[in-house]
Amino acid sequence: MTILAEKRRLGEITELGRPWRLWGPYLSERQWGTVREDYSNDGNAWNYFTHDQARSRAYKWGEDGIAGISDDQQRLCFSIALWNYKDPILKERLFGLTNSEGNHGEDVKEYYFYLDNTPTHSYMKYLYKYPQSFFPYDDLVQTNGRRSRTDLDYELVDTSAFANNRYFDVEIEFAKADVNDIL
Repeated sequence: MTILAEKRRLGEITELGRPWRLWGPYLSERQWGTVREDYSNDGNAWNYFTHDQARSRAYKWGEDGIAGISDDQQRLCFSIALWNYKDPILKERLFGLTNSEGNHGEDVKEYYFYLDNTPTHSYMKYLYKYPQSFFPYDDLVQTNGRRSRTDLDYELVDTSAFANNRYFDVEIEFAKADVNDIL
């Protein structure tokens, strides 16, 4: 039944011009650490401001968020915000290392999975693993900074963030009953 419904929606795009793809998973989660919008004087966008500074800014060309959706022009963006009562900030974006912080270049230090998505984005499902303890931002930056290119990356699972399997499985689902009817 759902395959037939999705086939019908795909047909409506081409035959009727119905904008089923207007809303979808177009919001990036890959602008971690800092952003690729360069406001620096020397062309070094990655080191222009820190993750702490990046989370407090609005961006002209690209927003990011965990399991976010937006319209196809990113005029309106939605994503989740989480707080585990331990972190000093809301968790609104994925954390990762910039090129100069990681021993193997830029690297996201989170665990998230795209579980399902239809071609029209009428249904989308995402899983994010959020530690119940303090998120080890500084530990990840400092430990990876001490490692050489021949060393393995220091990952979130290598910290105590998931000790005793203490984390939240945050499942995010979006469904559209119609092109602009999002739940």
